[in-house]
Amino acid sequence: MATWKIEASHTEINFKTRHLLISTVSGHFSKFEGTVEANSSDFTDAQINFSADIDSITTKDERRDGHLKSPDFFDAANHPKLLFVSKSLTKNAVGEYELTGDLTIRGITKEVKLNVSFNGSAKTFGGTEVAAFEITGSINRFDFGLQWNALTEVGGIALGEQVKIEANVELNKVVAETLQAA
Repeated sequence: MATWKIEASHTEINFKTRHLLISTVSGHFSKFEGTVEANSSDFTDAQINFSADIDSITTKDERRDGHLKSPDFFDAANHPKLLFVSKSLTKNAVGEYELTGDLTIRGITKEVKLNVSFNGSAKTFGGTEVAAFEITGSINRFDFGLQWNALTEVGGIALGEQVKIEANVELNKVVAETLQAA
């Protein structure tokens, strides 16, 4: 079985949601880790484990970031990690998959389905085998206890329920000597 690890410097874990239901606010996690174990070169038998550090959430606004880390949203003090564990990766077409897995936020675990595009694999200048994926999907934040919302002065809602997930992931194949040394 081959083991692959996320290459953080070439990976982005982003999210978006509606603000005042007319514009979009986006953010990302800057600290995360993940592994993929697979025998198949097309990754159809992949077992995926991923976590993101809630304290690394960034939206370009320190006050908003602090609010997202508070008990109103992610409650980073009591739930420091977002977790994802795959159940299946189903091939729909050449390079296109549906990823099903358990997402845990604030201690609440729900099954989610994400769209995955396999961009291919290549070797780096140093000979490391690399694989790249684009992952998209949407979750309802209320399903994970992210219930906070507010009404504006004119009766509008401050934040949308749906959160779009967009990730560009690069994986490095781990060679046996690296695994033994770790």
